Amino acid sequence: MRTLDWLVLGGSLVFIVLYGLYKGRGSGTIASYLLANKSMPWWAMGLSIMATQASAITFIGTTGQSYVDGMRFVQFYFGLPLAMVILAATVVPAFHRSGVYTAYEYLERRFDSKTRTLTSIVFLLERGLGGGLALYAPAVVLSVIFGWRPPSISGWS
Repeated sequence: MRTLDWLVLGGSLVFIVLYGLYKGRGSGTIASYLLANKSMPWWAMGLSIMATQASAITFIGTTGQSYVDGMRFVQFYFGLPLAMVILAATVVPAFHRSGVYTAYEYLERRFDSKTRTLTSIVFLLERGLGGGLALYAPAVVLSVIFGWRPPSISGWS
């Protein structure tokens, strides 16, 4: 990476942090922080949901997959915005009406605490494993950029 690349990367990171701090000011309550005071339009919620689905794996994996297999896989991503619109127009208003902060709270109210606990545990396991992969993918890319030995997935070697 050259100096300009590092400047763009650093500038982007600084901008994202400063913009987040700017937009987060005045969030004095849990409701205002978690629910945006119930003032977000449905389309902004849909974009937010889509953005949370993107990770380093998305950007690294899709480019690699398109290089190897062509652009056939992109048809999946065409349906994603439609799915987010449907979710934001149907499920999110139901959450707003029920007065819950999370899907797990909704499940507890709808079923019981065992259901909430089970889905929470499954989610944490899935995110723990997914988080490991999300860290591993950029580690492979950075090892190539810096000329380091690639990380081994089988442990310390």
